[in-house]
Amino acid sequence: MSREPLDQSRKLVTELPGPKAREMRERMETYVPKALSPSTPAFASRVEGGILEDVDGNRLIDLGAGIAVTTVGASHPKVVEAVKQQVEDFTHTCFMVTPYDSYTQLAQRLDELVPISGQTRSVLLNSGAEAVENAVKIARAYTGKQAIAAFDHAYHGRTTLTMGLTAKNMPYKDSFGPFASELYRVPGSYPFRDGLSGEEAAARTISSLESQIGANNLAAVIMEPIQGEGGFIVPAEGFLAKVVEWCKANDVLFIADEVQTGFVRTGTWFASETEGIEPDLITLAKGIANGMPLSAVTGRAEVMDAVHPGGLGGTYGGNPVAVAAGLAAIEVMEEENLTAKATRIGEIITDHFQQVQQDDPRVADIRGRGAMMAVELVDPETKAPLAELVNQIAVEARKQGVITLTAGTYGNVLRFLPPVVIGEDLLKEGLSVITDILAETRSDQSVSVDA
Repeated sequence: MSREPLDQSRKLVTELPGPKAREMRERMETYVPKALSPSTPAFASRVEGGILEDVDGNRLIDLGAGIAVTTVGASHPKVVEAVKQQVEDFTHTCFMVTPYDSYTQLAQRLDELVPISGQTRSVLLNSGAEAVENAVKIARAYTGKQAIAAFDHAYHGRTTLTMGLTAKNMPYKDSFGPFASELYRVPGSYPFRDGLSGEEAAARTISSLESQIGANNLAAVIMEPIQGEGGFIVPAEGFLAKVVEWCKANDVLFIADEVQTGFVRTGTWFASETEGIEPDLITLAKGIANGMPLSAVTGRAEVMDAVHPGGLGGTYGGNPVAVAAGLAAIEVMEEENLTAKATRIGEIITDHFQQVQQDDPRVADIRGRGAMMAVELVDPETKAPLAELVNQIAVEARKQGVITLTAGTYGNVLRFLPPVVIGEDLLKEGLSVITDILAETRSDQSVSVDA
């Protein structure tokens, strides 16, 4: 029996958290480790389109999409139906034991979509971090080299290997070392803070790669085309193209980590397209299956085939239920022209904050693409990051029924990752709640500046 559609409007019937949510939080704090610390006071009951309804009947505007996951909405009918049908047939066989054609169908769809020319092959996995780890394995197997270079402000995961690639210490790395060896970090491009052109930043990066690692030792360079957790940093124009050019000239693979930027999020299917680059390997997750646990490494056929038989895989990798969701989600993205909708979301967010910026110089940088946008807040005189202010705004917004996220190496970035299917009026309302809170803080001298 079908349910009534969830009303796409914000509504608070209790304070947040409400009585049921408080009871659930008490139980959570008893049985779930403190290291897991959900930021939103509500507990989800239903999620549809751009609205999350909680257990107390409150409706919140969702500007986070489960951290860029539920691109087509958390309960799109086509995805739900595909999952139901697959569950009725079978939930698991393990592709390495008994294969099923939907796995290959999804690999074929990825071949058609990714910005890699020629034949590609794909291995399906469970999470973004697992995709990154496997991309590293593949790169080392293909090149016969060991070193991997990542960038300042990078985020690539929370496993032992991917923590070594991730830049930010707290909360991702602190007290968890030692990390995997032969992982190196080099400066990238952060136009707001380094003031360098793409060519200048690339020259600095290449100098570091050559002097600190050496091309003869370097298996791969890995980078997010737009750095996510680091603060939605869009590199200066031409930066990535120059780095990729150097990689190709020196037999170094380039891995594009598109876990967050992939699947129409930035207004194109993949952010690498906008940068005009062709990766050797691309890591995918988050939006690939709209909330079902699925990830992939897709790469040039000769690179992927360098690994010996049995060298890639895993019990749950490419689970048939998740694959069904992935195939359906991609179909929805195509049918509903979500690349165009993502582009429109970026225009709305940019226009909104440009208006705010005219009166509030703390809004120092507005950046991103499509439905992956951010604003960096700083002290106008010193450019010092306003991390406490950003946290204050996010906390208050959640209390007022707007789920928003923070980011940045310095913790001073508000980031916006709404479901791409969100209605424009709902999006604008959520943004207005946030900027009203921001305006209220202008006269609050108690907000400290975090250097």
